Amino acid sequence: MRADRVFAYGATLGFLGDLLAGDPRRGHPVAAFGRAAGALERRLWRDDRASGAVFTALCAGGAVGGAALAQRAVRSCAALSVALTAAATWSVLGGESLAREARLIGAALEAGDLAAARARLPHLCGRDPQALDAAGIARAVVESVAENTSDAVVGALVWGAAGGVPGLVGFRAVNTLDAMVGHRSPRFLRFGWAAARLDDVAGWPGARLTAGLAALAGPDPRGALRVWRRDAALHPSPNAGPVEAAFAGALRLRLGGTLSYAGRTEHRPVLGADLPPPTAADIARAVRLSRRVSALALATAATARLTAAAIRRARRGGSAVSGGHQPKGGPK
Repeated sequence: MRADRVFAYGATLGFLGDLLAGDPRRGHPVAAFGRAAGALERRLWRDDRASGAVFTALCAGGAVGGAALAQRAVRSCAALSVALTAAATWSVLGGESLAREARLIGAALEAGDLAAARARLPHLCGRDPQALDAAGIARAVVESVAENTSDAVVGALVWGAAGGVPGLVGFRAVNTLDAMVGHRSPRFLRFGWAAARLDDVAGWPGARLTAGLAALAGPDPRGALRVWRRDAALHPSPNAGPVEAAFAGALRLRLGGTLSYAGRTEHRPVLGADLPPPTAADIARAVRLSRRVSALALATAATARLTAAAIRRARRGGSAVSGGHQPKGGPK
């Protein structure tokens, strides 16, 4: 079976596996990678960029290399190749866990249980829940749904289409390293620089695809494009900016503003300043948009891989014809 079909079938199966089963409670491969990376970080940590670059290269390179060896080992068997791609896709996607956590927080807010919503928020994002009221939690959830649609689903599918299993695994490894050491804390300001910059590069195509699909699939495509063009560059993150701005416009909501991480307050620009702020009811709308974007991203990634392979085959066929030997002499 051709590699393009292996990816299309395997990615679809893995996507459905995530949709139906979500993440396992124990033994998740990404969690195992995180533990190994954490142990290596404690051995290699120095307060400089060079040490962080070595750490990032070892972790990301090891993940990609291991995935490449696994893909090579099964490439002669179509069924095993599809199974490996499906397993890798399921392990790196987090769409169902994202939707589940968002819905639980939304349900708590709609029931008026602010304490339960605050207790649940750390499962979704790293903001200080005690500093947030109901409106602040609703905004945090919508913003997290938007950003993690790109990080936990679309970006992985984009790199899977480009690089197969190594692309899937490599993207999740880089994204995990950024979450571990890429933040601007005193310990990781320099050590995590390489991981943060690599995550910016790896996330660039998925973020733009996410924003475009949000505009296409949302209830207000023109509004999504308008807020995206006007406000995305205001965001400090080159990738979260387009995604959150497109979601803000598509859902007709105002996002951004002051937030608190680990006792540190940040004042971020407002996205969609002329729109109303999110409420608990808007969390379900954000989840539905995230699901539509994720499904369209799967279709886009599989189609792109199949189309690129078809173009390559057509070019090889054309080259063979044009380079072939014509029979000598004229017609007899």
